[in-house]
Amino acid sequence: MTAIPALPAPRSNPQLPDYIQNDAKLREAAQKLEASFLSEMLKSAGLGAPREAFGGGAGEEHFSSFLREAQANEMVKAGGIGLAQSLFEAMKVQSNA
Repeated sequence: MTAIPALPAPRSNPQLPDYIQNDAKLREAAQKLEASFLSEMLKSAGLGAPREAFGGGAGEEHFSSFLREAQANEMVKAGGIGLAQSLFEAMKVQSNA
């Protein structure tokens, strides 16, 4: 029978410098804001609007907002419209001032 060597103890997560952590937080906030903006734009465009025939009733209207948010988040992950990058750069300038 072959002995399996013991695994080494897991390494602790390295502590990133503050400026990198702050940049990640700013970028995440900018992406969330862009996703919210895109979700509202999709709503204005009529995405998820209840259909006249064979509609899903009140439930369809409530759950369509989840669909819009998911699609907006995927749009941001794919690069979005550039709003998140502009917001990130503006917030970074403000935080460094």
